[in-house]
This record gives sequence, structure tokens and C-alpha cells, in this order.
Amino acid sequence: MPRIGIIVGSLAKNSINKKVAQALVGLAPADAELTMLDFSELPVYSYDYDADYPQVAKDWKSSIEEVDGIIIVTPEYSRSIPGALKNALDWASRPWGTNSFGGKPVAIMGASIGATGTAIAQQHLRQILAHFNAPTMGQPETFFHYRPEAFGPNGEVMDEQSASVLQNFIDAAVAHVERNAMEHSAA
Repeated sequence: MPRIGIIVGSLAKNSINKKVAQALVGLAPADAELTMLDFSELPVYSYDYDADYPQVAKDWKSSIEEVDGIIIVTPEYSRSIPGALKNALDWASRPWGTNSFGGKPVAIMGASIGATGTAIAQQHLRQILAHFNAPTMGQPETFFHYRPEAFGPNGEVMDEQSASVLQNFIDAAVAHVERNAMEHSAA
């Protein structure tokens, strides 16, 4: 059973990306265990912390290391990833030599009220993850067009087209994690 952590790039209380991430949990295959990973308590990263990492940062790094793979669901802010997500990634990759993402398979997607609203953020995220040596799923690229009426009152996906897009993504993401976990354990 693959254990997959989900990171939502937005800290907004009513984040549409958080709603989509929660919908993915409900659509995941029964043999996959999905867990939301929270970075909201991290302070702003500075290398001054490298000699004595705060417990919240140690816990964040551990939450990534304890899963077999990661799904990142992120919005796009100012043609890039949100600053809070970048901060969390910086904490996860430091201090030097302790990169929590090293070799960790990652799948990324984003939700927006526009049809391709997270394309540039996803591209920036791919660049960061390549530097982290994290095998990143290339296809399907998923730029989810969020429409409130496609979701029920409890977050369930009510629209067949939306459900199909999300199902395709979660199935591919789980397969990506399983494939890379097997390759990693064989090495």
C-alpha cells in the first residue's frame, strides 16, 4: 500500500486547491493511503536555522520522509508558486545534505478558476523538484478548471467531467509513486 503525502500550496482558509486535494483523497484507490501534510506553522526560512533546526521544521521534514511519495496541489501566485510553498520546500531541502525530497516521487497539479491558470507555477515547481532530484510525473499535466457547482456540500465531486480529470490524475500519481518506490527499493 503506497503512503502518499499531499501538500497544498495555498494557506488560504477557503483554498480551492485544498478542496481539490481533499476530493483526490476520496477518489484514490482503496489500497493507497493519502495524508495531508501541513506546513502552515513554519517560520520564514533562513540558513541561520541550519545549525539548530526548530522542531516544527524537523516535523515537516519527517512528514515528507515518512511517505513513499508526494502530491502537490498548488495555485499560481504572480506567475509562480506561492511564497509559503517555496518556503516549505526550502525547509524540506535544508540543511545541505538532508534534502527530504531526494529520490521522492512527486506528482503535481493545480486548480484555478481559469482553464490553464497554474501552468507557469507547475513549471517553476518542476524546476525546483528537478534540483531536489525528485522524480516528477510528467503526464498527465493537470490544470484543473475549478467550478464550485462541480462539488457537493461535503466536497464530493458531482460533475462527471471533473471527476474524470481528477480520477485520471490520482490513478497516474499513485502508479508513479508505486513504480518509483519499487525502483528505489530495488537499487
